[in-house]
Amino acid sequence: MWQLRIDGASNQKGAGAGVVNITLDGTLLEQAITLDFPPSNNEKEYEALLASLCLANELSIKKLAIYSDS
Repeated sequence: MWQLRIDGASNQKGAGAGVVNITLDGTLLEQAITLDFPPSNNEKEYEALLASLCLANELSIKKLAIYSDS
């Protein structure tokens, strides 16, 4: 089963989210997302989840375990 780990982040320069997909053989697929609006912590996590699910759909992933701190 693929794994998905997401987390939101922000600093003085803006906000974004980090996404790590872990393949069946343990390969890490990392993605950084920049958000162009001032999101809440939950919105950062939600945007990361949406981006990850879109990627999973494009890669035809059928089973995905999702890990988030929200």
